[in-house]
Amino acid sequence: MRKRAAALCGAAVVMAGTFTAVPAEASAPSTAHPTPQTAKLSWKNCATENYPTLQCASLKVPLDHRRPQGKKITLALSRVPHTARTYQGPLLVNPGGPGGSGLTLAGFVASSLPAKVAAQYDVIGFDPRGVGASKPALDCKPGHFDPVRPNSLPSTRAIERANLDRAKSFAAACGKKYGHLLPYINTTSAVRDMDAIRGALGARKINYFGYSYGTYLGAVYARYFPERVRRLVLDSVVDPTDVWYEANLNQDVAFDDRHRAFLAWVAEHDSTYRLGTDPDKVEARWYAMRAALAKKPADGTVGASELEDTFIPGGYYNGYWPLLAEAFAAYANGKDDGPLVEAYESFGAVDASGDNGYSVYTSVQCRDAGWPRDWRQWRKDNWAVYHKAPFMTWNNAWYNAPCAFWPTESLRPVNVANGKLPPVLLFQATGDAATPYQGAVTTRRLLARSSLVVERGGGNHGITLSGNACLDEHLAAYLADGTVPRGHGEADAVCDALPDPEPGTAGTSASARGTSASSKGSALHGLLGFRH
Repeated sequence: MRKRAAALCGAAVVMAGTFTAVPAEASAPSTAHPTPQTAKLSWKNCATENYPTLQCASLKVPLDHRRPQGKKITLALSRVPHTARTYQGPLLVNPGGPGGSGLTLAGFVASSLPAKVAAQYDVIGFDPRGVGASKPALDCKPGHFDPVRPNSLPSTRAIERANLDRAKSFAAACGKKYGHLLPYINTTSAVRDMDAIRGALGARKINYFGYSYGTYLGAVYARYFPERVRRLVLDSVVDPTDVWYEANLNQDVAFDDRHRAFLAWVAEHDSTYRLGTDPDKVEARWYAMRAALAKKPADGTVGASELEDTFIPGGYYNGYWPLLAEAFAAYANGKDDGPLVEAYESFGAVDASGDNGYSVYTSVQCRDAGWPRDWRQWRKDNWAVYHKAPFMTWNNAWYNAPCAFWPTESLRPVNVANGKLPPVLLFQATGDAATPYQGAVTTRRLLARSSLVVERGGGNHGITLSGNACLDEHLAAYLADGTVPRGHGEADAVCDALPDPEPGTAGTSASARGTSASSKGSALHGLLGFRH
């Protein structure tokens, strides 16, 4: 949960007004606006320059849904209202995480879908419990990621102890500040919040569109409330059978492959970066840079762990490769660490929203499923993976290590197998590192009547509304009238990936606008963030 786009609550408000919620027909499109009912939500204009029709509201829900009259918490919601006479109900959107804010994503999705399709939906964003503008928002230990951290590679027992102390102190801080909340920060509570949102919207059914962890959130909602699902889109699909300890070990191998793909791309563009034409030798230079920074951090800020933090986002989105390659080349060729520090500040540094996101990430993942409580198991498993995939393994282990010491008991993962749903549409890139390809294949099998659209040769995480017209045509057709492709084998439809970027085309702006693939991809990935 790294740096994210600015939270919606900090965006410029254009004007203020109040709107009442209207009930949404959720079984079939209506040809006229529904008749308003007694308002449960009060929508106020919170427009931004990029999203001028965005509205915001809040909803109180039970902290413990088993005790609906007990303590309440507040969820922050956003909406881009429908404008067409044909109305297909609310479309809830989620960017993943866990810990990602979905408020601005509503504006992005509404503006990125074909106008005729978006106009038929109320696109609803929300900050899940504990996140962003929802109250209370968690921040267990501000500054937990401040540089320079201990080297992630525990090559000595002293380094291992230093990293373990960080993990234990974070878990303890969460327990001390939020012990009364932590039992209720989990996926099953979040899906009950989603159903409360549905009820407040006056909808019998919802449409849902989730990225990354948002795919698991959607699948669990569908398991709990299958009769309330109208359409379900899952992009970059979590494997629901290995949450969450095994999922992270599987990620490590996939991220190593993706990092090597980046290094091979650098080698292909040796005329620009002058780091060599042999990918193996370019890789050796990257690890030499890491070793040098472990001894002497760049600008007293970017050590070995921070270097990994900086380059991990390149595994999520290849639009970042040019900027990362420039920083790598400047340091490796000329010992110029300025671009590297700048890249760290763009991709690796954790701000207040990142502290919040990480606090929710750990709270959900540590509560959702069982984690080994014996550190010797972590040590054994991560060293075994490291020898095959060194790039992210130990960085990822320490990122999740608070779960070994978490102050709540673990729940059991949800079996999302479901034969009661309408047609469901899945999207997956074959080389996705954050949610490896097999997870989508497994989910297609578990969700009867689901269809899988594969981006062949793609490695990005979050692939629809990111510039690939083939993928977006399938998405638009499904949201327009429920059409899904039906094929044979693992995939029901295949789209070719977009080409990798050219040097000098780095896209880093979370608010980038425009019609080009690079600007769409940059805008989306600025909202999705990192560490899903």
